[in-house]
Amino acid sequence: MAETSHQGSHAGSAKSWVAVTTILIGTIISGAGLTGLGADTANWTMVWVGVGVSAVGAVLALVFDVFSDVVIDAPRVMDARDHHSPFEH
Repeated sequence: MAETSHQGSHAGSAKSWVAVTTILIGTIISGAGLTGLGADTANWTMVWVGVGVSAVGAVLALVFDVFSDVVIDAPRVMDARDHHSPFEH
């Protein structure tokens, strides 16, 4: 395999993680509201607050352009003899 000086990364930048974390927090808030936190009915105010937080995270993701944040590695080339699969026989 040829060595390259540039290593690809799928980690993303800090601003992308802020957007993703905001969406995750909104989803958790909505989920907690749907379960009612032990009550007999869902807490719809909490559900819609969570939806709003997720929407803010989605706008942040668009502004930060999170989909362009991933660096794709070069394709990996393997010899056929190095690949061991139970289905190759």
